[in-house]
Amino acid sequence: MAHTATVPGRPTPTRGRWGLVVAAVLVQLALGAVYAWSVFNKPLQDEFGWAKWEAVLPFEVAIGTIFIGSLIGGRIQDRRGPRPVALGGGVLYAVGNMLASLTSSKDDLWLLVLTYGVLGGIGLGAAYITPIAMLAKWFPDRRGLITGIAVAGFGFGAVIVAPVAKGLLNGTDDPTSVFFPLGLAYLIAILLGASFFRNPPAGYQVPGFTPKTAGRALAGTRVYTLREALRTRQWYLLTAILTLNVACGIAFISQASDATQVIAGASAATAATLVGILGLFNGAGRVAWAWLSDRTGRMAAFIGMLLLQAICFFILPHAASFALFAVLAALIYLAYGGGFGTMPATAADYFGTPNGGAIYGAMIVAWSIGGVVGPLVTSLLYEASGNSYTLPFTVIAIVALVALILPPITKMPSEPGRPQSQGGGTGR
Repeated sequence: MAHTATVPGRPTPTRGRWGLVVAAVLVQLALGAVYAWSVFNKPLQDEFGWAKWEAVLPFEVAIGTIFIGSLIGGRIQDRRGPRPVALGGGVLYAVGNMLASLTSSKDDLWLLVLTYGVLGGIGLGAAYITPIAMLAKWFPDRRGLITGIAVAGFGFGAVIVAPVAKGLLNGTDDPTSVFFPLGLAYLIAILLGASFFRNPPAGYQVPGFTPKTAGRALAGTRVYTLREALRTRQWYLLTAILTLNVACGIAFISQASDATQVIAGASAATAATLVGILGLFNGAGRVAWAWLSDRTGRMAAFIGMLLLQAICFFILPHAASFALFAVLAALIYLAYGGGFGTMPATAADYFGTPNGGAIYGAMIVAWSIGGVVGPLVTSLLYEASGNSYTLPFTVIAIVALVALILPPITKMPSEPGRPQSQGGGTGR
């Protein structure tokens, strides 16, 4: 691409794009509240007499249905623009949370799964994918960094919601009633942020930017449709990498509050505070690893994430001191968040941005698979081993080590596509 000069007297093509980043982060903060679920585990078990796996089930279903929303929403936003998809998905997510407050007895687990899990999960997926695809089109010059920032808000969501939810839970004998005010707050934030969403105009270019190598992260110059991407082995390898990184990290996230109490001997209040703080590392990891991947190469970054998680999970069950436990947990959150920060830029490098919503939206199936398998395996192994985290966390460490074989064999696609433009199509 040739350098594009800015004509005096005309607004620059990139004007307003950082405002879209702020709007995207606001939406992601509301969506990221799902990561505060572990503070509900014990209150739900105490109130309804549910087993641990039953208390975790709504969270697992929410994560498990995300790919439905991201796949459908990604395809629609590539055609119609990000605003209607983000608004529709956000409303569904918020309403699902509010309806979850109707759960009132032990026999209502199905209702909590349907509202918080299915409705909330599908809405979350649709709203989540739109700002990522949108900002990748606005920032071809800072693709890794900006997609990291785009999803950092999601990681930071639990920082705000975990202590707020804990405070609301402490003030009521009806734990599910807390879902209504939280859902209402999510609705306001999403409507406010998503109303500003729009794609860049056709033919959009960043003045002075010539796509070359971003460090060692070489971006492709071809654009693929979803169907063409699905015919490449790279799409499946990238999805597998994301699946395993998700499974490892979310296995801990789903048990963060409980594990802090069991392993480190912390109180429930301290554990809830730590869960909120750990959200900072989830968010920071999305920016830091994405930024690092611009310089080291995407696959080198994924090797680092998986290796770091393997080491931490091997040590974690034996971390008797709270300080050591907190450090290991923070590193796991960093690596987990890094996968979501780095993979959107990786998909854009491999397959182009014009159909990025559909292509990365389909890859979100990795989040659903990993998000179900990781927490489920951890819960079952925990109970099977006599309420000990040694076996489940050791198994997760081994999974992370095995996953290290994937990044080195994941090369850029070599099959021909079509030349890629930086424009985003519709400017809605």
